[in-house]
Amino acid sequence: MSQLREGSQDAYTEIYNRYKWLLHSHAYKKLGDRDAANDLIQELFTNLWTKRKDISLTSTLSAYLYTSVYNRVINVYEHRQVETKYIDSLVEYANNYVDSTDYLIREKQFTEIIEKEIALLPPKMREIFELSRKRHATHKEIAETLNISEATVTKQIKNALKILKVRLGLVIYLFLITRF
Repeated sequence: MSQLREGSQDAYTEIYNRYKWLLHSHAYKKLGDRDAANDLIQELFTNLWTKRKDISLTSTLSAYLYTSVYNRVINVYEHRQVETKYIDSLVEYANNYVDSTDYLIREKQFTEIIEKEIALLPPKMREIFELSRKRHATHKEIAETLNISEATVTKQIKNALKILKVRLGLVIYLFLITRF
């Protein structure tokens, strides 16, 4: 270890050759993934070389290396958990995602269908219905504006809703089954 601290490549090569396969085997048993074990060991030995001057051993070199592998395995597990949570959140988002463009197009199409059906109402009924639903006028205000009784306004609106319900019910049903 003292030779390694001084930058001896021969000491590094000896440590590498002596421990590489033992540590790799240990990491592979814990991870179950050869590529992950290879990456972990490669990172361990790269770190050993770059931080050789700062490493102070409190026990043997092998204990230090096995502890380093153990800590890196834990880091891999934690990273996998973060990845899993991230992927799960992406899947949940994708499953709950509503395409606003698609929604807006459908809304526009429904609005056009509704407007066409309202335009097909008898003229007086259509006028009363539009005053009620589009301008939000009360029955009393509509009656005063058109010089008719409130009962007539109420009856015309009820009739308009019945007609639209029948027409739009079928149209929207046909629209939905052709789109999905």
